[in-house]
Amino acid sequence: MNQRINEYNQPIGEAMPGWQKRALPEAMYYVGKYTIVTKLTCEHSKALYECFNHSSPSNWTYLPEEPPQNDEEFEKMLLRKIASKTEVFYVVLSKQMNQPFGIFSLMRIDQENGVMEVGHINFSDALRKTRLSTEAHYLLASYVFDELQYRRYEWKCDSLNAPSIQAAERLGFQYEGTFRNNVIYKQRSRNTS
Repeated sequence: MNQRINEYNQPIGEAMPGWQKRALPEAMYYVGKYTIVTKLTCEHSKALYECFNHSSPSNWTYLPEEPPQNDEEFEKMLLRKIASKTEVFYVVLSKQMNQPFGIFSLMRIDQENGVMEVGHINFSDALRKTRLSTEAHYLLASYVFDELQYRRYEWKCDSLNAPSIQAAERLGFQYEGTFRNNVIYKQRSRNTS
């Protein structure tokens, strides 16, 4: 790409003629070969609780909340996610079994600049490191880029969360730096990569 230069002989960014604010993500239903990604609803609560209950509690280490102790706590947590005004949560279903195995969200949504982040990824042990997981991320990214036509899709996590960093790299995300002392959660400081 040739670098654009303004009238003061300064380099400037790529022209974006006709750029318009992008729509907010909403309910969607994307079907792949192995998975279905759709908006999280309270109907998913019982099956998700069972699935997470049979997964390692260490899956919650880098999430903002602790693992719920019972299905009522889990349902309340899910209802808060569903009601969020700043994040849109989706569920990952096994196409073959029509059962939920994980959730993730679209967050830090910047409609003006066409940028958003995938986050709050909580995949059960049955979903982690599987082709279903890979396809679920592909379907969500397709929704962001192809349907909503955003221009940037970010993945951020605790800089100590090696499995998340490895998953992001495997999916093609590129490391762009670390924000030191970026967040406090669970009464600890987090550097965000």
